[in-house]
Amino acid sequence: MNVVVEMWKVVGAMVAVEFGFALVNILFKKALNAGTERLIILFYRQSISTVFLIPFVYFWERSSWAKLTVRVTAQMFLCALLGLTLTQYLFLVGLGYTSATFTSAFVNMVPVVTFVLALPLGMEKVKMKSKSGKAKVFGTLTCVVGVLILSLYKGILLTNPRHKVKNHQTPKGYGRGSAFLSGGSLAWSSWFLIQSRIGQNFPYRYSSTSIMSFFSAIQFAVLCFITDRSMSKWILQGELQILSVVYSGIVASGLCYVVMSWCVKQRGPVFTSAFSPLMQIFAAVLDILVLHEEIYLGSILGSVVVILGMYVLLWGKTKDEDTCDMISKPTDGCNCQVSAQEVSRQ
Repeated sequence: MNVVVEMWKVVGAMVAVEFGFALVNILFKKALNAGTERLIILFYRQSISTVFLIPFVYFWERSSWAKLTVRVTAQMFLCALLGLTLTQYLFLVGLGYTSATFTSAFVNMVPVVTFVLALPLGMEKVKMKSKSGKAKVFGTLTCVVGVLILSLYKGILLTNPRHKVKNHQTPKGYGRGSAFLSGGSLAWSSWFLIQSRIGQNFPYRYSSTSIMSFFSAIQFAVLCFITDRSMSKWILQGELQILSVVYSGIVASGLCYVVMSWCVKQRGPVFTSAFSPLMQIFAAVLDILVLHEEIYLGSILGSVVVILGMYVLLWGKTKDEDTCDMISKPTDGCNCQVSAQEVSRQ
């Protein structure tokens, strides 16, 4: 019973995380339409996240700083570069070329890429003769098919918005946006894997998230001064820009990354990243209600296929964990050849 309760805690936490990220995409899309500079809002996002997490670190994890090593700090810097700086920038550039729904749909590639990257690192294992191995492969391929449907098949228009929002910047093409979004998916997948290692050596969620947010803020500041040294753009104007950076800093870069770090520690990087397709569902609903974007049949059909693949992949992960339990209590009918130590790394 305790295992089931813990499972649903992680599931509920990841559902809330994906909704939080979907709302960030909507706010950022509106901010970009209003002409907000990408690097500026991302710098403020990470800076607010750092300041927001300091009280949590001080009251709950003060002793953790004594256990911070050079190796872990270097891993956090790389993790911030990949999972925060590059991921957020590439996705925000892709968002400017496309829509919130399309951008969120590309996040569906994250579980697939994470799974593929985890294989050569030994963090995931596939035994094609077992049901769990077949489920992992089938779920991965199903997710790929769903993403192809989302990207290549448009279909009939399902909505007919009366008030179409006019963009401040006209998208130059979905092809270029797809390239940036693909790079963002690869960077985010790498974050899950590195974060899994950090969680083993430095299991302090608030401290690690605040440090990575601080590193990311510095990285964005350097990029801002390299690309444009005009100080006038650093001043936020309007309620929309302020709301976007405050919400994204506190909720997305603060709370959501803390929760994801906890989920990675509890269930592993592939299990956690497999919830990414839910963001596309939430973004599609918010697109209709807030931005009045057009929704096509291809988006709905592709989402259904991806969600199906996600659940098959999760089922395969669950069967692997059942095998892990059998290792600790072997039976005469268990022929598992994977050691308990190897499974515990997943």
